Amino acid sequence: MFSNLTDKLIAIISKIGKRGVLTEEVVNSTIREIRVSLLEADVALPVVKAFSANLKEKLIGQKVLNSITPEQTVIKAVYDELVALLGEAGEVLVRKRGKILMLGLQGTGKTTTSAKLAHLLKNKFNRKVLLVSLDTYRPAAIEQLKILATNNSIDFFNEILPTDTPIDIAKKAVKVQEKYDVVIYDTAGRTHIDEQMMDEVIEVHKIVKSDELLLVIDSMMGQDAVNTAKTFQNAVPLTGLVLTRADGDARGGAILSAKYVTNCQVKFICNGEKINDIDQFHPERIASRILDQGDVMSLIEKAAEADIPDVMPAPGKFDLNSMEQYLKQLEKIGGLSGFMKFLPGVKKIKENLQKANVNDKTIARQIAVIRSMTKAERCDPKILNASRRRRIAKGCGQEVADVNRLVKQFEMAKVMFSKYNNPEFLKQLM
Repeated sequence: MFSNLTDKLIAIISKIGKRGVLTEEVVNSTIREIRVSLLEADVALPVVKAFSANLKEKLIGQKVLNSITPEQTVIKAVYDELVALLGEAGEVLVRKRGKILMLGLQGTGKTTTSAKLAHLLKNKFNRKVLLVSLDTYRPAAIEQLKILATNNSIDFFNEILPTDTPIDIAKKAVKVQEKYDVVIYDTAGRTHIDEQMMDEVIEVHKIVKSDELLLVIDSMMGQDAVNTAKTFQNAVPLTGLVLTRADGDARGGAILSAKYVTNCQVKFICNGEKINDIDQFHPERIASRILDQGDVMSLIEKAAEADIPDVMPAPGKFDLNSMEQYLKQLEKIGGLSGFMKFLPGVKKIKENLQKANVNDKTIARQIAVIRSMTKAERCDPKILNASRRRRIAKGCGQEVADVNRLVKQFEMAKVMFSKYNNPEFLKQLM
């Protein structure tokens, strides 16, 4: 999502290192360029103004210590301001018992997000969860949530008649609330906000006595998403926001503007279509990714959830057998792109992988290529001459170009592995 903003911020800040001294002139020109980058990322104008003013106040007169460079000083200041802008970490719904209303317009992914949140609370926090659909307006909305619940072993409120209104369903569901730790109500959405919609939400809120009112907004909508949040906030007592489609190619303005404009904390963020593609919102981790500093803590959590063994080959022993094991593990944490976005300072490697046409869809084919090799070839890829590559391609039903691509990826992965398996580098991360 933040790739364009990240590229521009890195380019702007890298200029400071070449200048050597953090003068007032350097600070002013840097902030001016950062302001333009934020506006191009669709960040709300009031947010950009406040961000720029706070950053300038921090940097003007800032003493650069001998142990760090002017560039590092600016990175730290920008990071701190981004964290402040994004707000506090998304609070886990810690109450033993709670009722959640999921609000939002049609098309924001509200129903899918309801199921994702239920799955997260059930599997990560060991809650007994019930899903209730109140969307009697959109065709098949109730059936959609029921299927998601059934496929993921989540309880679904099934006592719904064809003639029931959202209010009728809510009154029925209240009677079984005490049997569950958490009850999630997927309220009806509209194509636009209207008085009937708000009246209905207010009535449901009174009936179920909800503890949380979470507004689901689509990150791809940019400033429209933030404006929608403000309108909802004026009508009902929102307790938090959930951002969907954060894995898309949106410019990131919604995420960076939401907390400041609405004063309502982002609590969860959805990064894909799968049921487990939902995470607590951690501002410090988002800020770190924006500045290409990686997000090692999230990577560790993903690896733990996927039950990936913490076993690494000794330095110099990374071969194609190791490569096959890592390709299998990559699939568990969202593929190559899901892995790369968490690593610090690998922008150049990402670019090289893109040039080599390496993406998530190629993983299965690459495993097939490796399995078509002999033991000797897997242990020592240097012996892969032209005739061997033709034989391997024929054996797995691929082209020689696919074999060449795998070997190229292996060489880049070997360089990356040697870096991240270096004890000195790992100390820097801790």
